[in-house]
Amino acid sequence: MRFERLFLVLRLSHVPHNIRLLALDIDGTLLNSEFAIGERDLTALRRAHEMGVQVMLCTGRRHTFAMPVAKQLGFEMWLCTSNGAVTRSSSGKTFHREFLGAEVCRQLVQHMAEFRGGTVLTFDKDTRGALVIERDDDMRESVGRWLDHNAAYIEHFSPIEMSLTEDPLQAMFCGTIERVEQAERRLAEFPLLPGLSVMKTQYDHRNLSMVDVLPKGVSKGHAMARWAAAHGIAKDQIMAIGDNFNDVDMLEAAGHPFIMGNACAELKQNGWRLTLSNDECGVAAALEQLLGASTKA
Repeated sequence: MRFERLFLVLRLSHVPHNIRLLALDIDGTLLNSEFAIGERDLTALRRAHEMGVQVMLCTGRRHTFAMPVAKQLGFEMWLCTSNGAVTRSSSGKTFHREFLGAEVCRQLVQHMAEFRGGTVLTFDKDTRGALVIERDDDMRESVGRWLDHNAAYIEHFSPIEMSLTEDPLQAMFCGTIERVEQAERRLAEFPLLPGLSVMKTQYDHRNLSMVDVLPKGVSKGHAMARWAAAHGIAKDQIMAIGDNFNDVDMLEAAGHPFIMGNACAELKQNGWRLTLSNDECGVAAALEQLLGASTKA
């Protein structure tokens, strides 16, 4: 084991890119279609960590829902969750948070009243009430698995505005692709939209789409860049790997962006380096391309 680690350090010293931070999406990137981390990906990430690369999970998931994935990697890291609203370590230390004002959110859900069956509000807490819904008729078909996994954290309010006694992190509208496209058209008419950020995630093969509404300037890319700047990490020392629309500004903020093989054709046209799909351990393949890190046992 000592010889192996020395070998990895020597290999890193000859790597042409001094990567200090890896910003990594979870769903569709680190997790395969069985919602598991491939062994090759797991080995590659652990070895990159041994090389001194900081790994940051950047996800639309809230912190608690992302933590089981972080724990599988087996080392301390930072997580950028709720599409950039919260940056917190795996040990629970908070670096930054931003909230969507309760009054703005109240006006938003009223404007989006016809989509209450697919509306979810997220609060920064670790108990029931972290997720608030009024009803789930628009999303049971598309995110039933997610609803079941988060049942202990979901609280029902009718009307949903009754939950807004404190500021949430974000509002989400989800459901089938067709239903969310309808929601997007309605959202575009919201008078306060210019003062907000909108992040979209879509999985065509699952007929699932989600639109998150957050405070202005909140995104994975902004959160990652903020953390990197505070730790003296330059853009050309950042590697990012993603697969979806909500990863775009994260990829743009990294000096070495990689797009997954399972990403949609639209994202593959941005000129980013292409790796394998999430079912082919594309994370490991990207690390091999850039760091030359062997993932063989």
